[in-house]
Amino acid sequence: MGRVTKGFLFLSGVLVLIQFIQPAGNISTQAYPADISRIYPMEGKIQGILRTSCYDCHSNNTRYPWYAQIQPGGWWLASHIREGKQELNFNEFGMYSLRRQQSKLKAIGNSIKDGTMPISSYTLVHRNALLTQAEQDLILDWIEKTKDSLSKN
Repeated sequence: MGRVTKGFLFLSGVLVLIQFIQPAGNISTQAYPADISRIYPMEGKIQGILRTSCYDCHSNNTRYPWYAQIQPGGWWLASHIREGKQELNFNEFGMYSLRRQQSKLKAIGNSIKDGTMPISSYTLVHRNALLTQAEQDLILDWIEKTKDSLSKN
């Protein structure tokens, strides 16, 4: 057997073996009293947009696509979710200090304005997560109203 064949067999074996090493899932069915939608009034349309475009990476419950079960893609996805939740977790938003809530709302608005969120690698596969201009405007208006209410506290 040649070196190329041995290398191919070795690589194939490694790829098969790593399929048994699955990352922990980000799945929860509990209600979160500190969820942003429970803390600040928002119409259902805004809540739907956030759930479709943001919650998979920025909450405690991810809707996993089929490719999340294939490694190393699942590990990459788990890393993105872990980083996203560390930066902002909508389910825990009410536990942030008022100052941090204001900062996060401002950051969300800036990310929407400059087009960095939702990230392109997510919207490439999840086309329904792309924000239309009308959706962006709706969220940005809601953010401004919410920030204004926070500054009065």
